[in-house]
Amino acid sequence: MKAVMLAAGIGARLGSEVTEHPPKVLLRFGGKSLLQRHIEILRRHGISELVLGVGYHQDKIQQEIADLNAEDFVRTVFNKDFEQGSIVTLWTLRDELCCGGPVLLMDADVLYDEGLVRQLVNSRHENCMLLDRDFVPGDEPVKLCVRDGEIVEFRKWLSADFDFCGESVGLFRLSAPIAEKIIAQTKLYILQGRRQDPYEEAIRDVMLTSQRHTFAFEDITGMPWIEIDFAADIERATRDILPRVLASEGHARATTGRDDNVQCLEQSV
Repeated sequence: MKAVMLAAGIGARLGSEVTEHPPKVLLRFGGKSLLQRHIEILRRHGISELVLGVGYHQDKIQQEIADLNAEDFVRTVFNKDFEQGSIVTLWTLRDELCCGGPVLLMDADVLYDEGLVRQLVNSRHENCMLLDRDFVPGDEPVKLCVRDGEIVEFRKWLSADFDFCGESVGLFRLSAPIAEKIIAQTKLYILQGRRQDPYEEAIRDVMLTSQRHTFAFEDITGMPWIEIDFAADIERATRDILPRVLASEGHARATTGRDDNVQCLEQSV
């Protein structure tokens, strides 16, 4: 299974002077970029390849890949229209999603405990999302709404009756047929000129028109993660989320005897 990651955006909401910020996938927490953390986690869980959709400061991302000696694991696909909506980056990655096998689709700007990836990779569901019930309501979180055990809405704005809802983490496991349907829907958006739309809308359309229980979720409530959209998110990630992620990593090393540095060195040779 390979992972496809959206990492092309400018990250304009981090501040008024956008050029002061690196691509969000290069933000550093605990001495490691988000990209390095993604690579280490995905390798540990058997992912064969990471493909990044890049745009803004793509040269800096390429340099980080080289600095990490990860050229054997990471490829990039350039989206020249990266200032437009994320739906355009998804379209740029269409050949990577339509790969004939299961694939992970991921946001790049997420700091998370590797247990989230473990739960996604090991899920019994072919098409799976991650749901966190512990979130602050509002217009910003992309929400998963569940009724009678089935996802009935996937959007920032709620328009369906539901038993409960949670925030979507931005990590998805997709079967080959569903990935192809999502790309077909993405093509329709591009043809309609809807190039500023978020990529989640294409997933939502396929989800709501598929047979019941085609899409499922794993509940990761209580596990640490955060999406980095605003400057305040960087502060919270450093203060609240990173210590919990590091504590989880330390526990994993203590219980498994795992040495990440040795393992990553062995994989890069």
